[in-house]
Parts: sequence; C-alpha cells; structure tokens
Amino acid sequence: MARQFLGKTPRQWLEYLIAILLGQVVYSFSLVPHLPDILRHHGSNIDWGLGIDFLVCVAIYGLIRLGAHLGQNR
Repeated sequence: MARQFLGKTPRQWLEYLIAILLGQVVYSFSLVPHLPDILRHHGSNIDWGLGIDFLVCVAIYGLIRLGAHLGQNR
C-alpha cells in the first residue's frame, strides 16, 4: 500500500498538480484572449472567469483520470 499524505497518495497529488498547472496554461493562453471581459478572471475576485478557470482544471483532471483508467485496461 502506498504512503498517504492527507488521505491521498503521492500519485493523486501529482495528478492534481498537473491538472491545475495545465488548466492555468490552457485558460490563460488559449481562452482569455478570446473571452469577453466579463468572463475573464480579475485578480483575487470571485467572478465568472474564476468559474471557467476551475472548470478547465476539472476537465483536464478528468482527462488525466480517463487516460489512467484506459491505460490500466491494456
């Protein structure tokens, strides 16, 4: 059994980190230039841009988990 930190394995923490970093890159460099101002994230405010940023990170995490699942079935 793998060691755990705060109830998660190091692999899970790495997946979270990768999803967040890739999500930030995709949101910042691919989406922001094409979004209207109301859908952009501004500083430390809670706004629509923060929600979109969160959804991008969750989608990338889902793709990581899907890839891991498909990789195990080989």
